[in-house]
Amino acid sequence: MTAAATTTRGWVARVRHFVRKADDVQCELCGAPLLSDHPHLFETTKRRLYCCCRACALLFGNQQNARYRPVPRDAHYLDGFRMSDAQWDALAIPIDIAFFFHDSQAQRVVALYPGPAGGTQSLLELSAWDELVADNPLLAQLEPDVEALLVNRSEGVRDYYRVPIDQCYALTGVIRARWRGLSGGREAWDAIHRFFAALKTDGRVPEGLLRA
Repeated sequence: MTAAATTTRGWVARVRHFVRKADDVQCELCGAPLLSDHPHLFETTKRRLYCCCRACALLFGNQQNARYRPVPRDAHYLDGFRMSDAQWDALAIPIDIAFFFHDSQAQRVVALYPGPAGGTQSLLELSAWDELVADNPLLAQLEPDVEALLVNRSEGVRDYYRVPIDQCYALTGVIRARWRGLSGGREAWDAIHRFFAALKTDGRVPEGLLRA
């Protein structure tokens, strides 16, 4: 790993809407009220996620050289994904849950792992990532900024997902809201288990489940 991991500024603010009450949610671009099943846009320069109405998603997300990118809808469980314990160790992530995506501003793949204070960024040795891509060519197809590889290796699990970036932010919000003490506590881990179960079964985690 290159430099020591650093906490990403602004992550706490950016995940707050995943733990708000449903009636607090409105389009962050025009102010219109939103249904629970609303689209998201991603602002690449600030690495910020916006809840938006469908009209704003179409208007701002389809402009050429747009500042906003539309976030894909569904996640996909990657059955048969290849990652050995040695490859995971080479990525030098200090916990067993993390996501990886291509940051177009940094022009490189970055790793983020969730915790009680938000998300912490870790710069990868690109050779370790390149080896993983060689074994799993679909990683080269991830949309920059808005799609990620989400890895769950906690409690002996070995699960891998191709996910929209909003689901990574959602998981970070869940952990931030529920984590207690050093180990997280039963409430936090129950919520994490529900999150991954819904992601694997349905391809998306309903916002109501995130607030349960």
